[in-house]
Amino acid sequence: QVRLVESGGGLVQAGGSLRLSCAASGRTFSRYAMGWFRQASRKEREFVAAITYSGGTTYYADSVKGRFTISRDNAKNTVDLQMNSLKPEDTAVYYCAAAYRVMLTTIGSEYEYWGQGTQVTVSS
Repeated sequence: QVRLVESGGGLVQAGGSLRLSCAASGRTFSRYAMGWFRQASRKEREFVAAITYSGGTTYYADSVKGRFTISRDNAKNTVDLQMNSLKPEDTAVYYCAAAYRVMLTTIGSEYEYWGQGTQVTVSS
């Protein structure tokens, strides 16, 4: 079992930055690939970024590539999402998720555990 709790969301102006953090419980955190997803109002959930269990490989959605950076600290059981050059279209609830059976995936259904989400609002 893995429990995930996100933090760091808030209101920021376009062009600004935010750093989201996801704290995980459980001793097996280092065995899980981790991902960030987001869901804007009245839209489907979409993949944002993912990182392998070791942190050696990352993958990003085209819409955030070059602006967002995913990282993890297995000693602290955390995974972060640094978001720079934020745009109004980045406004959404952001979720972190953990996947045990895969090395890295963009598919939401392959993640077994999800956090409750944190709201990010980018004003123009």
